Amino acid sequence: MIQARLLGVVAGVLVLAGCSQGTTSTTAAGSAAPASASSAAEPVPTPFSTGKVEISLVRQLSSGDYFEQWLAGARAEASALNVTLDVSSGDGNNDKQALDIEQAIGRRPAAIIVDHGFAETVQPAIKKAVAEGIPLVAYDVDPGSPDAVAITQDDRQIAEQALGALKADTGGTGDVAYVYVAGFAPLDRRNEVWTQFKKDNPGIKQVAQFGVVNNSTASAVADQAKAALTANPGVKAIFAPYDEFAKGATLAVKELGLQDKVKVYGADVSTADIGVMTEPGSPWVATSAADASNVGRIAVRAAALLVAGRPVDHALKVPPALITQKRLRDAGIANVQQLTAALPALITPDVARVPWAAS
Repeated sequence: MIQARLLGVVAGVLVLAGCSQGTTSTTAAGSAAPASASSAAEPVPTPFSTGKVEISLVRQLSSGDYFEQWLAGARAEASALNVTLDVSSGDGNNDKQALDIEQAIGRRPAAIIVDHGFAETVQPAIKKAVAEGIPLVAYDVDPGSPDAVAITQDDRQIAEQALGALKADTGGTGDVAYVYVAGFAPLDRRNEVWTQFKKDNPGIKQVAQFGVVNNSTASAVADQAKAALTANPGVKAIFAPYDEFAKGATLAVKELGLQDKVKVYGADVSTADIGVMTEPGSPWVATSAADASNVGRIAVRAAALLVAGRPVDHALKVPPALITQKRLRDAGIANVQQLTAALPALITPDVARVPWAAS
């Protein structure tokens, strides 16, 4: 997101109700089913068999559907792998997140996962962790070290899929409002696609740009969107490539009674997002997303592989899928569990697969 998780702040972003305020410790599973089962493919390595593996998860943001779902997946995978996950959140304060990484280094965990963040504030601490021999995984933020594992959603594809739907629905012409906040890696990558899209489609005219990421992103974006739509009555579509952005834009369109005129194209997905997309009269007609809980699982698996000294690609990319309002309604999909059953490509057990855990 813009979990911003910016995906990505994704990301997102990107994104935000207090999953983890301060530091907590958990080995409890999240809502999704664990990837591991009782029958393992090979013997469990000693640190995991004894249950003494502690991994620090340091987040930039914690509130918002995307980040909550991401954390649920990470916790579920940690439980499945017999890992204790210590979670802290900067709650949007980048300096606090950097300090949280420093404090994690002092605790000497088996590994550290950094979830989202601004590169310039987290890279010094990340490099310190790597220099001290602590395995490190970074999601949706450039770690600045080739020795760290960098995980991203395919943000270019996310933007391309959403904009492809926008182009098809608008015929490639019309006024469009754009929601964007610079500095979040997933949002910046999606912005590159938007910039090229406008060049390739001169009939699309960006008439407004706005956005904010904080602990009430959706409501703040809704206020901005209402002002932009009022000032630009010809807008046909809003490109909001982060689910909190899309929810805010959707709220604004509905409050102004413009559902039949303005459509919203977003990114990311959660059970709450599905509810917003499928409710009667919703203008949010398409989103492109990877499953956030799946991404959280991947981050924990990658960290576990590093702890066990196993090979793992140091650049992992998670593919998205285009999810339309029509498909959700036609299939009666009401939650992410039903969505992943209908779109199994959203679950990627072979990305950072742990060989001692049954998939």
